[in-house]
Amino acid sequence: MVEYNSVIWSPSTVRDIELIERIQKRFIKRLPGFKTYCYDDRLSILCLPSLELRRLHIDFIMCYKIVFGIVDVKFDDFFKRSSVVATRGQAFKLFKEHSTNNIRQAFFGQRVINIWNALPETVDFSSL
Repeated sequence: MVEYNSVIWSPSTVRDIELIERIQKRFIKRLPGFKTYCYDDRLSILCLPSLELRRLHIDFIMCYKIVFGIVDVKFDDFFKRSSVVATRGQAFKLFKEHSTNNIRQAFFGQRVINIWNALPETVDFSSL
């Protein structure tokens, strides 16, 4: 539940990321038999990704749903299709507008574009 609504609010500062990650660290440490392990070992034993990785995964899923019209959200409210026809990368690239405001860069429609556009062309977009 720590990643609840992370598409709307995802921490962008190192301080906020560490504060949220600390919640999971404390919880997992209190599980029987996990007190002596370091955090990374606990995550691997439990087969859990870090919260930051889970937030990224949730962002990708929401981006996919918006790009392919699975959710009732207007594509144009968040993204613009890239007009650049590149010879490399996947075919569903998005245009990232220049943002001079640091706050704007942390919004979902901005923070997911660079990572989405960096996906290789081998990614299969046929299903979620």
